[in-house]
Amino acid sequence: MAEPAISTGGESAALPDPRGFWGLVLHAHLPFVRHPQHEHFLEEDWFYEAVIETYLPLLRMMDNLDRDRVRFRLTLTLSPPLLAMMQDSLLLTRCQRRLDGLLRLASKEARRTSSEDGAFHEATLAAERDLSALKELFVATHRRDLVGAFSRHRATGSIEILTCAATHAFLPLMSHTEEAVRAQIQVAVADFERIFGYHAEGIWLPECGYFEGIETLLVEAGLRYSFLEAHGVTDASPSPSFGVMAPILSTGGIAFFGRDLESSRQVWSSEAGYPGDPDYREFYKDAGYELPIEDLLEFMNPDEPRRPVGLKRHRVSGKVALHHKQPYVRDWALGRVAAHAAHFANERAQQTERARSVMPHPPFIVSPYDAELFGHWWYEGPQFLEQVFRNLADRGDVVAATPPEYLGRFDECELTTPHLSTWGEEGYASVWLNEANDWIYPHYDAAARRMIRLANRFPEAGGLLTRALNQAARELMLAQSSDWAFIMRSGTMVQYATERLIGHLQCFADLASGIEEGTLDEERVASAEAEWPIFPAMDYRVFASRPR
Repeated sequence: MAEPAISTGGESAALPDPRGFWGLVLHAHLPFVRHPQHEHFLEEDWFYEAVIETYLPLLRMMDNLDRDRVRFRLTLTLSPPLLAMMQDSLLLTRCQRRLDGLLRLASKEARRTSSEDGAFHEATLAAERDLSALKELFVATHRRDLVGAFSRHRATGSIEILTCAATHAFLPLMSHTEEAVRAQIQVAVADFERIFGYHAEGIWLPECGYFEGIETLLVEAGLRYSFLEAHGVTDASPSPSFGVMAPILSTGGIAFFGRDLESSRQVWSSEAGYPGDPDYREFYKDAGYELPIEDLLEFMNPDEPRRPVGLKRHRVSGKVALHHKQPYVRDWALGRVAAHAAHFANERAQQTERARSVMPHPPFIVSPYDAELFGHWWYEGPQFLEQVFRNLADRGDVVAATPPEYLGRFDECELTTPHLSTWGEEGYASVWLNEANDWIYPHYDAAARRMIRLANRFPEAGGLLTRALNQAARELMLAQSSDWAFIMRSGTMVQYATERLIGHLQCFADLASGIEEGTLDEERVASAEAEWPIFPAMDYRVFASRPR
């Protein structure tokens, strides 16, 4: 039997009184990638793709709902590296150039296909129209200020914005160096407040990686809630009475919301998930692999391997080879969006009805997803979410809510200790610790301990020494990104991930040696600062040991 309910101290929120609540959580993160010395850099494309295919379409969804006065709520993680890229003038300029180039390519293809198969021409025109609308949104409506655009929706109460660990480090494998975990949390919280002007209430633990005791560091940073994979809650001790249908309060003082597997499976599953519908747009068939290379020089160098550029004009068409994919028909896809959104809303209503029959208060179904699923991987995803919100607003039996809203209404949570857990394959960190990447962790550990010693040794540095210590902290944190271990495990872009990790650790080691030996070189420090302009308010003393 679970412990008695404990109040989280939330304030009452003005929510309707439905049978249940649904919480959409979108985790938006990319590793910090910036290479100004290269005209075309493959890994920089990750940011441009995410902006054009996910973040702008999500903003369009929010703008549409606001325009029509449809109530919606969602929780959005914007990781510190992603926020840094969203505010980088070089990357924003290149992103606009990418969008302009895509629009030119689509327009050229629309002219070329005008005398070909009518369905393929219509698919090309649909792509051209969408790119034109996204350019208008990016340049004219939001003036390339994505952070400001999301902030305006937050100001209306429609979205809750969360922070994440500073560089999305996988914290459970750093738990034996508490100072390094604290630094990842404290730097993220401080950077969030610098950018948004208020203190974050919640945090997304990278990869949903939880270990017992992290709550102490979260509470110390002024955080109130986070999220766990389902078994992190259901395997908690003692076992909570309502599983993931209600938040728990950990013995360390943090409210945790568990991921609902049923709603997640309907979107994520490769077999039963909505994105695999034959009428949706095919992700893998892209003009970057098909058009003459001379038509693609705005996107890649002629001697490089082919890669996607973002112009896609085919539909899934069922389980057939790529060369058998049929032209995309926008109206058919929107018809499936309507059907799937209605199904999703109905399923949540049935789910809450089942849970409500055994709960003293309405359940809270929490559905976390990687933000890039919507728009990038699943082109129609933002339209699906928009229609789900419209359906819920019409129905009224399930109401969209954010975690603070729910805690404000139902602020008593069962006291329990979550279980060590992650999301991802097998649920216990195997993605981030395996034979492909286990070699990195001794280096992480040694560098973290060295940084801690430096912070303890120089509590009141000044001038060039302070700059070098701050940059050493940045380099260590950039090396700690969980993205590098993930990429090594997945087998894609392994060379880039390895070079980035080793490069940051080598720069850290060079700076640390210069600090320890009193041989700092101002030019070397300035070069490192310019190469990776992130965390402008970094204070290396965040790595200093605290009195016990």
